[in-house]
Amino acid sequence: MPEIRVVPLGAGQDVGRSCILLTIGGKNIMLDCGMHMGFNDERRFPDFSYVTKEGPLTEYIDCVIISHFHLDHCGALPYMSELVGYDGPIYMTQPTKAICPILLEDYRKITVEKKGETNFFTSEQIKLCMKKVVTVNLHQVVRVDDEMEIKAYYAGHVLGAAMFQIRVGQDSVVYTGDYNMTPDRHLGAAWIDQCRPDLLITESTYATTIRDSKRCRERDFLKKVHSCVEKGGKVLIPVFALGRAQELCILLEMYWERMNLKVPIYFTLGLTEKANHYYQLFITWTSQNIKKTFTDRNMFEFKHIKPFDKSYADNPGAMVVFATPGMLHAGQSLQIFRKWAPSENNMVILPGYCVTGTIGHKILNGAKKLEFENKQMVDVKLSVQYMSFSAHADAKGIMQLISQCQPKNVMLVHGEDEKMDFLKQKVQKEFGIECYKPANGETIIIRTEHNVPVPISRTFLKREESNALGWERGCNEARGGEWSTRCERCHSSWCASGRGFRESWICSRLPCCTWLNQCWKWALESITVARCRMDSELIGSCFRFWTAGSKAAKALSRCAAHDKEQWMESRVA
Repeated sequence: MPEIRVVPLGAGQDVGRSCILLTIGGKNIMLDCGMHMGFNDERRFPDFSYVTKEGPLTEYIDCVIISHFHLDHCGALPYMSELVGYDGPIYMTQPTKAICPILLEDYRKITVEKKGETNFFTSEQIKLCMKKVVTVNLHQVVRVDDEMEIKAYYAGHVLGAAMFQIRVGQDSVVYTGDYNMTPDRHLGAAWIDQCRPDLLITESTYATTIRDSKRCRERDFLKKVHSCVEKGGKVLIPVFALGRAQELCILLEMYWERMNLKVPIYFTLGLTEKANHYYQLFITWTSQNIKKTFTDRNMFEFKHIKPFDKSYADNPGAMVVFATPGMLHAGQSLQIFRKWAPSENNMVILPGYCVTGTIGHKILNGAKKLEFENKQMVDVKLSVQYMSFSAHADAKGIMQLISQCQPKNVMLVHGEDEKMDFLKQKVQKEFGIECYKPANGETIIIRTEHNVPVPISRTFLKREESNALGWERGCNEARGGEWSTRCERCHSSWCASGRGFRESWICSRLPCCTWLNQCWKWALESITVARCRMDSELIGSCFRFWTAGSKAAKALSRCAAHDKEQWMESRVA
């Protein structure tokens, strides 16, 4: 029986270092290749020795798919392709390809040039890695090889983020990456068609959260920022360069304009210009509102938000600063935090999820003293606020996507173990399907069922339509009055009863093409096929064709579970 194998090398009962190994139809696919922001040792990258103990990965991996440009989904890509060794295709959307190398280079500078670490990828290796990228358009079916194809769907979340459907033969898997089911000021909501995959691999970052009203959150955010700067305090908002940063910048820009405030707002130097450029370049990936107003006013050209210089952090008086990265684990946001943390007048607002091990996670859990390099201790006296402007789907959004997609199985990744348990039970209860939550390194095997379509000539059907009542009656008699048009195991429709049917479908549990073709040829030459079912009483697979003519009905049965063919014939008057 065909099967799908899934092994998380990262993001299994954890948030960060997304990397999923998928085996489908004999093909091996790596879904995302990210780094973990909570570690600074070898644990920050996936354990690629699981694939092969030594040598390159090229002969073991057919392709790599990157869902979006966030480092926890692409941060290990140059390390995997250039240091470990992989020369195959890497699939991602055009915006992801454009932005990914910029973030990778920033990450490299922080890790190598500022922290002095070795055994890390270089700027040249980032460029070599990007040369292996094949871009994918939304809803475009891309043929990876003769057997495998992939298709991208809009995921919201960040510019260029996509969900991917992977299909090999009749088996299919959908991998969501990160997605958001709620539209916001600059991006639309995720969408996927009713593709009914064998497996849906979905993120579950907010598996137990149902967010409150977006307008209430925005009003609360603006109130807290305004209150702090009115008292002369400084507000630090740690963000990632693209995504929530643009959302909050648009919000504050409009509020400052409306309230005529003069307090300076700053954004990390250079990133506003880059963000502006890419949002203009890929305007079709933004929300409907941005597209409509873009010709009249570019929402990403900010009047009140200026570039930030690190010397500004010591300036007296109130200010608001957007600084990267978003979890306070490194970079300029961490440097500013260390300077502002000892003052009670200041505030830090964390607008998204913080991974375990980061400074953001520690202060959200109430840490009042933090130890940095050289055993330097910092008192945390500033106000710490968490306001979820995260672009991840909440529990309601995850259930909505499952309802849209209608998968046969669900797998939860990119989430915390206890929260996954809650969502797993909810999925099983509401949809009545199996739900998995593997840990890193744990293999999940899902067996799939295949249907074999058998077309029938329309000319032949029209010719035999006059005998429809006769063969239906014959089948009723041959089955002792029992008649059904659906498979008892997989519930697939076989053929339309009565008049007007167009084709039949034969359910197949193992390859029997030679016998199937012979029997079908015999059936076409003699009488109409009216009924096909799999005998659930037999061990293995049994194809049973019920055939009948206007004058007589025959029942043919062959059991594929036995070495010896068994034939049976019965006649009906």
